[in-house]
Amino acid sequence: MTQDEAVVGCMGKVLIGTRGTAGPGEVLVRVRGGSETFLAWSEDPLPVGATVLVIESRGCREVGVIEWVDPLDALGGDTAGAS
Repeated sequence: MTQDEAVVGCMGKVLIGTRGTAGPGEVLVRVRGGSETFLAWSEDPLPVGATVLVIESRGCREVGVIEWVDPLDALGGDTAGAS
């Protein structure tokens, strides 16, 4: 199977929830200047709409993902003026 390394490190949204080790879902990933769909595997179930980070390519149109929460969101408010 050919791996797609360009997708590793990209962000995406869950279109069809993953079921953890019970089965894949589907994600829409921003890659190569556009958006593409992939089968997505995760250790824990992920709901529709969750933001994910692609952590591995599993071959033809399949990726491993984790839920992603932007660490800057924890700062709250507007960080534009922060020094």
